[in-house]
Amino acid sequence: MLCHLSRFSFVGLALLVALSPLGRSETAPAGTVLDVRLKNAVSCSSQSGQKVDAVVIAPVSVNGQIVIPSGTTITGKVKSASAPKAADQRSKLKIEFTQIVDSKGKTVPISANVLAIDNARESVDETGQILGILESETLGSQMDRGIEQMADGPLAKLASLLKVAKGAVIRDVNPQIHYEPGVELRLALTKEANLKGDFPSPDVALIEPADSLYEFVNKLPFQTFTPKPSKPSDITNIMYIGAKEKVQQVFTEAGWATAEGLSAQSGLETVRAVVENRGYKEAPMSTLVLENKPPDMVFQKQLNTFAKRHHLRIFARPEKFQGLDVWVCAATHDIDIAFSPENRTFIHKIDSKIDVERAKVVSDLLHTGKVKALALVDRPAVPTSSQNATGDKLETDGAMAVLLLQ
Repeated sequence: MLCHLSRFSFVGLALLVALSPLGRSETAPAGTVLDVRLKNAVSCSSQSGQKVDAVVIAPVSVNGQIVIPSGTTITGKVKSASAPKAADQRSKLKIEFTQIVDSKGKTVPISANVLAIDNARESVDETGQILGILESETLGSQMDRGIEQMADGPLAKLASLLKVAKGAVIRDVNPQIHYEPGVELRLALTKEANLKGDFPSPDVALIEPADSLYEFVNKLPFQTFTPKPSKPSDITNIMYIGAKEKVQQVFTEAGWATAEGLSAQSGLETVRAVVENRGYKEAPMSTLVLENKPPDMVFQKQLNTFAKRHHLRIFARPEKFQGLDVWVCAATHDIDIAFSPENRTFIHKIDSKIDVERAKVVSDLLHTGKVKALALVDRPAVPTSSQNATGDKLETDGAMAVLLLQ
């Protein structure tokens, strides 16, 4: 499926690599970033020397040329690991990645350290060592200190009741590092890598015809709103073409989870996740509407903190493209959490650069092999700078990624 490129923009790493006519480079300089997904579990209790396998989930490009395609296997080992032995000690984990494997099984040496863990509560120091949290840094520990301060005064009975209530509802924080298969890491090469090997790129075509798709996309509404009161919020930035079952399947295979509805139970679980400093992969989302209609599907991807998550809302469209079902999506990345007195609940703060999240979702879905064709369509009417309903800034090129599912 080929088309001419008028009225189209091809930006963002995932789309650039999938569609670029340029060849593959064989050298990657120090500092080159790789996004990978773990294939085996690793923790602060792992033995030094334990093998660590991962897969590249977003194509890596240098100067517009592919150096490492999505799907490439990368291997390494645990350099060091230690669990905390006291409350003031952090768990630690150091992983070094030492080689990639081409499609014929040939190994190519590299040197790469961890730069960040996606949606994690842990931090990474300048040497690539992962550092766990301290229990004293958590909200639950702050609550304990507040209750203790009340215990010696006139509120001693209340403090006793609060301590019992907290113990009945809130679990102790687990400060240890533990990552299951599927956890996503960002790596950086520590020195130049010579990447001679067989690394074929995925064969993904362009959606055609270009002009028809451009006209179709630009007739669609692009702004979601809060229902009550009505305020403009997230901007749609991805469109899926295909049956509902295909949309659900591709997100499931990409490791995304659905979200629970807003309820007293999910609200309590949200509070517990915040206080216990842990993840809640089915956490509810606030309701946004498109043309007064709530989303038909919602998906998210978390790790071990409620404060950070990839999340998106998908809306069915009454229009069809070439006889196929159409779904539009607003995708953003939650990067922090705050308490909103106005809404009397915790709200997320998002990364303002929503095109980065668009590329993340596209990369995830391309990695499944369930995308038949794609495009990135200009939308001149979409503002490049705006804000959502809670005041977070939105910065975008205005384009919509379009994925034809198979």
